[in-house]
Amino acid sequence: MTEPSDRPAASDTPTQPQETALLRDMLRTPGYLKALVLSGLIGIPISLVAFWFLAGLQELEHVLWADLPQALDWDTPPSWWPLPLLLVAGVIVGLVVTHLPGAGGHIPASGLHAGGASTAALPGVVIAAAASLPLGAVLGPEAPLIALGGGLALLFRDLARAPATAKSTALLGAAGAAAAISVIFGSPLIAAVLLIEVAGVGGPQLFAIMLPALLSSGVGALVFTGFGRWTGLDTGSLALKFPESPPRLDTGDVFWSILMAVAIAVLMHLSIAGGRLTAAFVAARTFTRTVVCAVAAGGCAALYAVITGRTPVDVASSGQATLADMASDPHAWGVGALLAVVLFKSLAYALCLGSLRGGPVFPSLFLGAAVGVLLSPLPGLGVVPGVAGGMAAALTSVLRLPVSSVVLVVVLLGNSATVPVVILAAVVALVTTELLPAVLPSRLTRWRSDSRETR
Repeated sequence: MTEPSDRPAASDTPTQPQETALLRDMLRTPGYLKALVLSGLIGIPISLVAFWFLAGLQELEHVLWADLPQALDWDTPPSWWPLPLLLVAGVIVGLVVTHLPGAGGHIPASGLHAGGASTAALPGVVIAAAASLPLGAVLGPEAPLIALGGGLALLFRDLARAPATAKSTALLGAAGAAAAISVIFGSPLIAAVLLIEVAGVGGPQLFAIMLPALLSSGVGALVFTGFGRWTGLDTGSLALKFPESPPRLDTGDVFWSILMAVAIAVLMHLSIAGGRLTAAFVAARTFTRTVVCAVAAGGCAALYAVITGRTPVDVASSGQATLADMASDPHAWGVGALLAVVLFKSLAYALCLGSLRGGPVFPSLFLGAAVGVLLSPLPGLGVVPGVAGGMAAALTSVLRLPVSSVVLVVVLLGNSATVPVVILAAVVALVTTELLPAVLPSRLTRWRSDSRETR
């Protein structure tokens, strides 16, 4: 037998004291402290720029989709309204992608990316987002905000003449992205958790540990919150008690949410697959096919309006405002309208994911909520648990970031009683998505690189 050594083997997992010592040594490093101070300072201007950028996008969207139709004596936009707007969006984005550095940001069908921040790409990111989002692209603002925040952080570093190293670029880029994206989500906690998962901190091992922990915590939460006839257990905790108690979960809420998560995972997988096919199609002739796909997305919104008699805004745009309306009055939507909006918005979503510029979060939240409302008449399934499970399943399927998806949905709903359903739906959706066959991952990457070389 060998004598025990005081030094751990290289393959051993660091213990808590070792981690603390490493953190202390890192905090004593002058370069890290300077980067930390700079990150805190740049958070203020980046948040302000991100706020006004987002406010400008929302104001322009309101002018184009509400003020202008009303000025032309229409209470709501006519069915054909999305076609010219998305034609303009396709032309501008096509020009940005083919002529400006950074191609207007990454293709939304490839998911969210926190790395690769660049100051040279800032003009293209801003122009492409301003052309896509207010004019009706079925995308959200989170991806442009991440790119804007990271690029501004590096710009401020260069203005301050701070050393430009690989570590400082990664650190400041992540800090700037977090400052910018917290504006849209309204919570620094969501931004921090999202960027941790997007950056892949911990690698596959983190997900291997996190999924069983999430699933176990979700099932365990049912023991304490109760469902059906089970009243749950009451223990002392740090949870705050509010006067209004949320509705209790029922057995049907749990059962149907699990089955619904599988169905939504398949639906969102098809949308992402369609987005990747669209991206591969656009890569061959970028400008022309960007315009074609943008107009086709507008056609989905127009056809929806013709069939249902509702406004094309239900399909066009990110769905953020429509989601709030649906949550406030879910019974205002008939079964036919819900089926139509899920079908046409999924198609428009796939087209925009591969051609225009934006993020995948808010359209997926809307689609998940719409499916939850559609299935809420099932025996034992309530509207609130259905919407909660649907949103969690859809967002997890698209981002493949379970913790971020759970945190975001819980914060949005503000309902602690639905947390178990949210967790179960997120885990089931992620497992289902990962087991489904991948679509064109290598060909999409190759065609994207070929198109950049030709440009």
